[in-house]
Amino acid sequence: MQLSSFRIQNFRSIADSGEIMASRITALLGRNESGKTNLLRALASLKPPEGISELSKIKDFPRNRRLSECTPDTPVVETSWELTEQEWNLLQGIWPRAKAGEPVRVGRNYAKGRWVSIPANPIEFDQKHISSVVKKTSLAAKAVADKLEEGAKLSLVAAADAFAEQSAPGDCAKTWASALKSATEALGIALAAADAELSEKQDDALSSLADLAEQILNDETAHQSARNWVGQHLPTFVYLADYPEIEGHQDISAFLQRKQQDQQTDADINFEKMCRVADLDPERLQELVNSNTEERNQLANRASAVISGELQSLWTDRKLKVRFNPDGNHLETMVSEVTDNYDVEVNLDERSRGFQWFFGFYMIFSADTQGGEKDGAILLLDEPGLYLHAKSQGDLLRHLENDFKNQILYTTHSPFMVPTHHLDWVRTVNISVDKGTSVTNDPTGDARTLFPLQAALGYDLAQSLFLGGANLVVEGVTDYWLLSAASEYLSEIGGVGLDSRLTLTPAGGAQKIPYMVSLLVSENLDVIVLLDHEKDAAATKNGLIKGKLLRDQNVVSIADAFLEESRPNEADVEDLLDAAVYEALVRESYEKELQGKTLKINERIPRLAKRMEQAFQEVGLEFNKTRPMRLFLRKMGTDPGAVMTDGAKDRIGRLFTATNERFERHVARDGQPFD
Repeated sequence: MQLSSFRIQNFRSIADSGEIMASRITALLGRNESGKTNLLRALASLKPPEGISELSKIKDFPRNRRLSECTPDTPVVETSWELTEQEWNLLQGIWPRAKAGEPVRVGRNYAKGRWVSIPANPIEFDQKHISSVVKKTSLAAKAVADKLEEGAKLSLVAAADAFAEQSAPGDCAKTWASALKSATEALGIALAAADAELSEKQDDALSSLADLAEQILNDETAHQSARNWVGQHLPTFVYLADYPEIEGHQDISAFLQRKQQDQQTDADINFEKMCRVADLDPERLQELVNSNTEERNQLANRASAVISGELQSLWTDRKLKVRFNPDGNHLETMVSEVTDNYDVEVNLDERSRGFQWFFGFYMIFSADTQGGEKDGAILLLDEPGLYLHAKSQGDLLRHLENDFKNQILYTTHSPFMVPTHHLDWVRTVNISVDKGTSVTNDPTGDARTLFPLQAALGYDLAQSLFLGGANLVVEGVTDYWLLSAASEYLSEIGGVGLDSRLTLTPAGGAQKIPYMVSLLVSENLDVIVLLDHEKDAAATKNGLIKGKLLRDQNVVSIADAFLEESRPNEADVEDLLDAAVYEALVRESYEKELQGKTLKINERIPRLAKRMEQAFQEVGLEFNKTRPMRLFLRKMGTDPGAVMTDGAKDRIGRLFTATNERFERHVARDGQPFD
C-alpha cells in the first residue's frame, strides 16, 4: 500500500491543511512555527508502532476554539492509498465487491480507532430478473406436482405458491435474501418429501438466486473483514523528531531501576530500542555481571555483529562496525569506520552530533519496524539532518532517495534538503492567523517560506556552472533569454548560432561580472565575456584585463554585431532587435498600463531600453525590460519571423560569429587566458 494523499484537520495549529499529495519522497517546506511538525504528528497517529490511541482534546484540539466543539467523532486524519494488483486480488478474495483501481481511504477521529472506506461495485439486485426466475421456479414446481398423486400434488403446489410469495423481490435486498433463503429451503423440503426434483436448468437458475442471496447476507461480514485486512496491512508510521539521543556510556543497573520505577528518560527508551534491534537483553547482562563473564562477552559480541550488519545494510555509504563492551555494571557502545589500513574506534558519545543523529535514526527505524515489513513502513522525519554539515545534508537526501524503498515524508527549512532535481516532491507549508496551517502542492507562499527553495535553486544553478567547461558570461537574464532563443532559431534555419560548447551564464548584473569571471577562472574553466557597448562596460573590460582575469580577445562587445559604418555610440542586447519591433513588444507587454497614455519616444537616445525608460518616466510609469523580453520569448515560440527580422538576424549572426571566433582562438591556446 502506498500513501497517495492525506489531509489533516482540527489538530493543534491546523484547522484544515487541504489535500496534500504524497510522493515516494515528500518534502514539507516551511519556516519555523508554520505547523510542519503538527502535520507529521497528526499523520503518525493513524498507525504508530505502539498502536493507535485516543487523542487528547486538551492538548491536540486547536487552542483558539472551544473544547465543546471537540467530540470523539471530530475528524483529524484522512488518507488515500493506492494498492498493488496483488493487494487488490487478496482484498477481492475477502470481499468480492471491492472495486480495484480506485483509492482506498483510511482515517481517524479523536476517538481511539480508525475508519476504512473501500470503493465497491454495487450488488447486482435486478428485481425484474429475480421475479422472472422466481415465477419460473414456482411454475416448474407446479408442473412437477401435476405428475404426482393428489395429496402430494396439493402439498407441493402449496409450497410452490409460498415460494413465489415469499421470494418476490422488494426494495430491501437484505430482506429479500433472508426470505429467499427460507423459501428455498422450504421448497427443497417439499420436493424431497414428494420424491420429485426440478429440471437441471431450473435447478441452476434457483442456485444462482441462492448464491446471490448468500452474497447479500454475507456482504457486511465480508466488508468488515476487508476493512480489517486494510487496517492490518496499513503501513506503520515511524516518526522521528529532534535529536534521537542514545548514550554511549550506559549504566545498566541504573537503567533497569528507572525502568522498574517507570521513570525512563528518552535516552533510556532509545537505548532499549537499540537493544531490541541487537537482540541484546540488558537484564540478562546484569544477571551475568559477576557469575559468567564469558557468556556475557559472547552475548555482547553476538549483539555487536547483529547491529553492525543492521547498520551496514541501511547505510551503504560507509562501512561501520559497532562493538558493545560490557564493563561491570556498564555497557560501552563503540563505533568505528572500517578502512583498508586500520579501524579507529570511538565511543558513540564522542562522535559528532551529526553522526549520532544518523546512528539514532537507524536504530529507531529498525526497532519501530521490527517484526513487520520494513519496506512498507512510512518514515516521518522532522527536520532530518539538522545537526549535519550542509554537504552532509545533501548526502542524507541522496541516501534517503537511493538506499530506502520506504515512502518518506520530511519537514525542512534547509536549502540543502530541498530536492531541486525533483521539485514535484516539494510541498509548501504556510500559516496565517485566520486559517492556521495550510499546505500547497505547488511551491507558493511568502518570501520567508520560499527562501529555502530560492536558495536551493540558486545554489543548484551556481553548481551547474561548474559542470560546463566553457562559459559565455552575459550581464543579465534578458541577455540570456534573447541570445539563447536567437541561437537556437538561427541554428534551425541554417544560420550562425553560438558554439554548442558555450554555456550562457548570466552574472546577475554588470557589476557582478568581475566576481563571476573570477569564480569561473579560479575553477580553470573557459570563459568568454559579452559586454554592452557603453562607458561602464569599457571600464569593466579594462578591469578584467588589468586584473589578469582575461585576455583582451576573450571579451566580446555588443558593438561587434554592427557594421562599422552603422555602429551606434552605445548599445545593449535589446539593440540587436529592430527599433520598431522592440517598441511594439514594449507597447504590447504594457498594453493595460498604457491605456489612455501617449508615449513620446526620443530617438536621439542611443539605447532602445533607455529610450523606453525615459518615455515611461514622463507618463508616470516604471519600465522593466524583462516584460517585453518575456513577450519576445513567447513570440519566438509561435511566430519568430515577427520579431527576428532580416536586420536582427544579420546583427545577431555577426555577434555569434565574433564570439565563436574568439572562443576558437581561446581553445587553440589550450584554454589558457594568459601566456
